[in-house]
Order: sequence, then C-alpha cells, then structure tokens
Amino acid sequence: MPRGDSDQSSFKGVCLVGAGPGDPELLTRRAYRLITEADVIVYDRLVSQEILDLIPATTECIDVGKRANCHPVPQGGINTLLAYLARDYPLVVRLKGGDPFMFGRGSEEAAYLLERGIPCRVVPGITAATGCAAAAGVPLTHRGLATGVRYVTGHCRENAELDLDWRGLADPDTTLVIYMGAQNMMQIAVRLMAEGMPASTPAIAISHGTTPRQQVAAGTLADIATVVSDRALPSPVMFVVGRVASLAETLGGVCDDALSNEPRIELAAS
Repeated sequence: MPRGDSDQSSFKGVCLVGAGPGDPELLTRRAYRLITEADVIVYDRLVSQEILDLIPATTECIDVGKRANCHPVPQGGINTLLAYLARDYPLVVRLKGGDPFMFGRGSEEAAYLLERGIPCRVVPGITAATGCAAAAGVPLTHRGLATGVRYVTGHCRENAELDLDWRGLADPDTTLVIYMGAQNMMQIAVRLMAEGMPASTPAIAISHGTTPRQQVAAGTLADIATVVSDRALPSPVMFVVGRVASLAETLGGVCDDALSNEPRIELAAS
C-alpha cells in the first residue's frame, strides 16, 4: 500500500476510508474527495448521516452496518462483496466510522483484498476516542491525572466473557477508553473494581459524539452503566474512565460552544 498522494486521483481499487467520529468537518480532505469521487460506497452503521449526506445522489451505496448481536452481512460476506465490487467498479470506497484500523476490521479486509491481488489503500480517520472525548471536554492525558491511555473493546460474542487484562486496565494513572461497551459496562466495572480501581473513579459516556445529537452522561465507575441505562443513551456510546473524566465539567462548555457556534465550512471537491 503506497503512501503519499501523488497518484491518489488515478488509483483504481478499494480504498478503506476513515469517516471520523461523525462531524463532516472532521473528515480529512482525502476522505472527502474519495467520498465524492467513488463509483460505489460500502458503509458501516457508525458513519453519521451528516457524512452520508455528502455522497452524490448518483453514487451507488451499500449498507453493511452491524449492530449488537445483529450482523445482517457477516464479515466474511463483506470481504467477498468488496472483492466482487472491485472487479466491476473502478473506485470502491469502504467507508468506516472513525479510523479503519481501530476496532473496524479494516486490517482484515485489507489483508483479504491484497491476498487476492486487489489494489487496496487505507485513508486514516480521526478515531472516536480522540474526537468524541475532545468534543466532550475530556483530555485523554493531563499532567498529574493521566500519563497514558488504553483503548479496549467492550464487545464480545454472545454468551461469552470479556477476556481483558483487567489488572493492567485498573491502573489509576491510565485513562481507559471503552468502545462498544454499553451492553457490558456493568461487567467491566465490576471486574475493574475487583482489581483495585476505586468505585469513585470518574467516568463519562458519550453518545453520538461530535454531532448535533451528542449527549454526555457523567458518573463514576460504580454507577456509569446505570446512568446510561436510566438516560437511555442511544448507541453508539463510548466510555472514558479515569481521573481525566472529571474535567468534562470544566472544559465541556468550551467544546460545546465550538461545536454549535462556529461557522460551518463549505466543503468543495478538489
């Protein structure tokens, strides 16, 4: 997969494109160009409607979105679909929420395509952890509060247990970001507390981060799962656990102003 953009406009094959956390203004210029130039777009559920609205009406679009315990198109089927489309369309865009290589199975799809001799490139995107946390006023690191960050998935197969490094994740000097954890957050909290993370550790949940539908719920490790349930926060929900989560109360207002009041930039195809 060559780097650089000297020949990007002439590339033919499959581009795995990160759509970022939701706000179309957080798309990279390359992502926007590919979205407007694609012959066919295969997209996930986590791609926001605001970004889907940028797709030209003449572009063929295929929804392969997955939901909890509901995979209408299994991953194997998506891999096969991409290979099939690459034979019939010059430019196939596989559009993924966040970054293609962060809990998005982008690496699996890229490997599948390359093994079959299908040209494939990856376009990075802002992942939900950084985009949504910043939009909620939560720095993932902060002097005196957190010296590192760990990203984990809170999703597992139905009737299976999460197999995570619970002792390492309970480190009080590390911020823990949990993707896809709404269904298992209570179990996650219990395991972390069993490994010594204080029940009073600040925690926040972010729903539809960076979009006009963004909601932020604050609590502690002990009660954040209940808070999310009581407020019926719609998915997708991302959790941030750690001392930095306490800064949302101080910094959240500034970020809200930036999201709602800044003039919107009119994107133009290059």
